[in-house]
Amino acid sequence: MTLRTLSAILSLVFVTVTTVRAEKLVTVSAEGAKLIAPFGVDFAADSTLYFVEMVKGERLRKLDAKGNPITLAGTGQKGFDGNDGAGIKATFNGMHSLAVGSDGAIYLADTFNHCIRKFNPKSGIVTLFAGTGDKGFSGDDGTPTDAKFSGIHSVAFDAKKENIYLADLDNRRVRKIDLKEKTVTTVAGNGEKGVPKDGESAMKQPLLDPRAVAVDSKGRIYIIERSGHTLRAVDTDGTIRTVAGIGKAGKEVGDAQKAGMNGPKHLCIDRDDSVLIADSENHRILRYQPKTKTMTLVAGTGSKGSAGLNGDPIKAELNQPHGVTVHPKTGEIYIAESSNNRILKIVK
Repeated sequence: MTLRTLSAILSLVFVTVTTVRAEKLVTVSAEGAKLIAPFGVDFAADSTLYFVEMVKGERLRKLDAKGNPITLAGTGQKGFDGNDGAGIKATFNGMHSLAVGSDGAIYLADTFNHCIRKFNPKSGIVTLFAGTGDKGFSGDDGTPTDAKFSGIHSVAFDAKKENIYLADLDNRRVRKIDLKEKTVTTVAGNGEKGVPKDGESAMKQPLLDPRAVAVDSKGRIYIIERSGHTLRAVDTDGTIRTVAGIGKAGKEVGDAQKAGMNGPKHLCIDRDDSVLIADSENHRILRYQPKTKTMTLVAGTGSKGSAGLNGDPIKAELNQPHGVTVHPKTGEIYIAESSNNRILKIVK
């Protein structure tokens, strides 16, 4: 074998490996499909993709096998009616998030109705799961439908889907609903506005504005604070600490304690227990890696726009991504890109 032949073979191997490892950002909806400000996105066990539309959408929808959107609940008008009836006739007000339970039911953060509503895909019925519909704070240690909340912006399950966590933003608390015991408790925040002290009890510390919550496989609770531009963690011993962000808007990556975010709105846990963050006002997706305490860029250039599809995710432009999740089987990352009215995914 000549040196030239060996060089050609090595070049071919390098190109092949590079091609295999390269990632692309692509749309998941069918051509011509119209989405309206998709916010939250999540998967059922059978890989059905569900999402909620906020602002002018006010609907729960799913994508069929061809990427066509199908409306399951919501008339498209703001309101608060339709409980115990057909979801397609129900009205909602500012749904920000959703989470699919182990039974396949979909739990909806009906944000400005201050409650969580539950949609049964088999029956098509919507019911009230938590909250009275009135804004307030009450009901800890009581039943979910007797409790009062104020601006639920995020709902998320723990790894075993035994408890549902919610970001009770206006009450500056993160609360938990035990599905077996059917009780509500507070797990972080004392209702006051402020920056929590590291190493102190999460329930005795203030929060700024807990916008979203997620729980990793070990039971660690992560909280995104929108105006705080930070990621906080509640460890299994109940203590809170700031793990990423400098407390003001920025764009830096690398060391998580020096990393910058700008109005982050959502987060989810990846299969390796790293945390994916929708850094909304920076128009990008970030990853916090607790093992290395670093922040890395996953998608988005940091500039608002829509260019760059079918190419490298970090060279693509995004416009206010509000939702991010991971496909339970493939591990692909899905992004609800609200202001471009599309749902994207990162493929290899």
